[in-house]
Amino acid sequence: MIRKWLNEDIEPLLALWLESTTVAHPFIDAQYWQESEAVVREVYLPSAETWVWEEDGQLRGFISVMQSVYVGALFVDPAYAGQGIGHALIHHVQQRYPSLSLEVYQKNSRAVNFYHTQGFRIEDSAWQEDTQHPTWLMSWQADQTPLA
Repeated sequence: MIRKWLNEDIEPLLALWLESTTVAHPFIDAQYWQESEAVVREVYLPSAETWVWEEDGQLRGFISVMQSVYVGALFVDPAYAGQGIGHALIHHVQQRYPSLSLEVYQKNSRAVNFYHTQGFRIEDSAWQEDTQHPTWLMSWQADQTPLA
């Protein structure tokens, strides 16, 4: 189900990202995400290690880690949300890195709660000038999460 992302998968990955991020952030104008697609395509994805979750040859979710520490993206197809895909993807990278950090919009309470249940803790807050919304900076350490 989980495999390393190969660059020829770029279009399905971007389509999933755009749909998922728009659904996850209804408080941000969808046009912002549409205008951000080129940066995701040309800057973020090429500089990250990415793993994808596939079922029956269809992309259902992905996670990207930048600089071996920063979770830059974790997105699941909205039609498959709540089925354990996000948990499996985050667990996959937690097995590979001793510590991880991420930034999540404070208004995205579903994601904040999800990361909290995965062992991430709020360390600080930040302000996103582009979107005019506050975020939480969260981190996880391998030695702080009890084994389930």
